[in-house]
This record gives sequence, structure tokens and C-alpha cells, in this order.
Amino acid sequence: MINLKNILALIKSRVSLSVTFTAITGYIVFTRSFDLHILPLALGIFILAGGSSALNQFQESEYDAKMERTKNRPIPSGKMSPLSALITSLLFLFAGLSILYVYFPIVTALLGLINVLWYNLIYTNLKKITAFAVVPGSLVGAIPVLIGWTAAGGYVFDVTIVFIAFFMFIWQIPHFWLLMIKYGSQYEQAGFPTINQVISPESLTKIILTWIIATSVSCIMVPLFLKDISFSFFLTVFILNILFVGTFVKLSFGKTAQYNTMKSFISINIYMVLFMSMLIAFHLF
Repeated sequence: MINLKNILALIKSRVSLSVTFTAITGYIVFTRSFDLHILPLALGIFILAGGSSALNQFQESEYDAKMERTKNRPIPSGKMSPLSALITSLLFLFAGLSILYVYFPIVTALLGLINVLWYNLIYTNLKKITAFAVVPGSLVGAIPVLIGWTAAGGYVFDVTIVFIAFFMFIWQIPHFWLLMIKYGSQYEQAGFPTINQVISPESLTKIILTWIIATSVSCIMVPLFLKDISFSFFLTVFILNILFVGTFVKLSFGKTAQYNTMKSFISINIYMVLFMSMLIAFHLF
């Protein structure tokens, strides 16, 4: 009997929704409208991202079983057999790619396929080899916005969407390394190399700050490549980034820094959602 709760956990529904939101942002930035084509785009991206996440859980189930953070996922907990998880992932991947192929230009489906291959064949295997796998792996977070843009008819190498994708690429790195501060020991116990083994916690925090500043700079640059940019929008983005960097510095340095890792992680996620929401609002209203 199919258990919806297990399926949602297997496809990492919250992560898949985040990927879908990013793709929709790319679509709206190009079209400057919210039309019915967003429905098949959202459905296709959500199913495809879910299939990729499910396949990743199948690939890493033995590692997940060794970590407190992931041991209750469907496969290591025994709620779903590896074969059932694999079949589910393949069905989702086929359905997601089919929707993108049928409703949108072929480049959209190709980008979706490239993202799956990069995540499940390149990044997933690199994680077992190097602590710096997140750098090439961050391409996975940059491609969805390109998928949305091309689904709307946009040119994949247009400077506007390239800079938005670049922002998403840079953002992924401090986002992941903040998790390493919190859960690095669990990853090491499972057999993954981590940046914690190479760099001290104090140095890692400073490195993450450098990437936070790089993320902020890339974000501030995005409005410069938008059509019909207004000074008020640029100023709002600038203020958002001042607050973002200031919040990170406040949370990550000082006597209470060791207790604020998850707050920093939450803040970087809120920051990304706010900026993408601002892009949507700017192009709709």
C-alpha cells in the first residue's frame, strides 16, 4: 500500500518545492506575467526534482543509516524497500522529464536532464571523494532558474538569467557549509569527507563570511542587468543585503556564535526567498 507520507519524505518535498519556486521565478522574470503555463512547469519541475531526490536517497541509503539526521528516512528506517524507492524515483524522473518535453522547448527538458545527471552522477559521487564537492555541486541549485527562463522562451545564455543563476550558484556554498558546522561530525561518522576535517571551525566561519559577502555582491549586481530597473528596487535590494550580511556577522561571531548556527542557516534561506520574491514582484507589478 502506498504511504503518501513516505513518498513525500523520499522525494524531499520541501526541497522540491524550493526548486520549483526557483524555476517559477525564472519564468516570471522573462514573461513578466503569471499565466497557465506555470502549472505544467511547476508540476514538471516538482516531480523531476522529487525523482532526483528519491534517486539520491536510494544511492546514499547506507550512509543515511549511519547519521542521526537521516536515519529515519524511508529506506534506512525500513519504511520503504530500496527497490520500491528506486522504482518510485525512476517513475518520477520519467514523468517530470516528459512534462517538460511535451509542454516546453526541448532545451528545457535537456536542462532538466543535465541537472539530474549532474546531481546523481557527478555530485553524489564527488561527495564521497572530496570535502569541496559542494562547489561543482552548486550548479544543481543554479540550473532550475534557467529551466524556468527557457520554458518561457528565453535564451539560456542571456546575461540577465545568467547573473540570477550565478547568484543561486554562489548562495549554495555557504548554505551547505553552514550545515557542515552543525552536522559535520555525523557526515564524518557516515564516511563522508568534510571541510571540518581540513579547516578549523573558527577559520570555516571566516571562509563562510567571505562567501556570504560574495553572495551579497552577486545579488546586488543582478538588478543592474534587469530591464527597466528602478532606483527604488535597487535600493531595496541593497538594504536587504546590508541587513543579511549584518545578521550573519551578528550570529556567527561573539560569545553566542556556537549556539546560532541554525539561526544563520535559517537566515540565509529566508534571504534567498526574499530576494527571489522581490524579483517576482518587480516583474509582475
